[in-house]
Amino acid sequence: MWDPVSDVLRQRFRVIRYDLRGHGESGSPEGPWTLGDFVADLLEVLKRYDASRIHLAGFSIGGLIAQRFAIDHPDKLERLAIVSAVAGRTPEEKAKVAQRLENIREGHYEVNIEASLERWFSPDFREKHPELVEKRIALLRNVGRQSGYLEAFKVFNTSDLADELHRISAPTLVMTGEEDPGSNPRMAALMHSQIPGSRMEILPGLRHSLLVEAPGLMAERLNGFFAEESV
Repeated sequence: MWDPVSDVLRQRFRVIRYDLRGHGESGSPEGPWTLGDFVADLLEVLKRYDASRIHLAGFSIGGLIAQRFAIDHPDKLERLAIVSAVAGRTPEEKAKVAQRLENIREGHYEVNIEASLERWFSPDFREKHPELVEKRIALLRNVGRQSGYLEAFKVFNTSDLADELHRISAPTLVMTGEEDPGSNPRMAALMHSQIPGSRMEILPGLRHSLLVEAPGLMAERLNGFFAEESV
């Protein structure tokens, strides 16, 4: 998903990407996992590439990992972009994500996939780019049957850092799609209000999969934000 955005960013920056544990080519250690485990993985990546201070962008569960990293390791962070992430779920929102977790446990992948189509892509994009939508869904079908995906989703289900966001000190950009029902504008506004000096951008007409539906816009926003001089 990050390919088109990374192609732009690497014209100015050194770009490091990695598969989360349980995804892609990364291993899947025995669970249960915590959000802290994902942060520890990121620290190992930075150590491997000798990166002492970074700009960090996290999408979806990556946005949760980025929040935790920013809170716990401010000395390693220059700028932070939280993209399509969650904070301050309501009881109704908690119930919905808990049901998705139960569907994964019971092997009801297609139920989640059908719901994901609605959350991730605007109707117009689905109609005009069916091949990109199907490619994304194929990835979900593949990873959704792996044990690591279940463990990762447990972390996504149980993690909420709304009460700690005030501890983030790095210059922060919070972005989400105007029509994203899961990582919705209310959550983005909460993050923005809690993170001192942060800025927020709600992208009109877009849903969850900003990296797929609007890669050019995402690259422009991230490139501009990371290129700014911190005060």
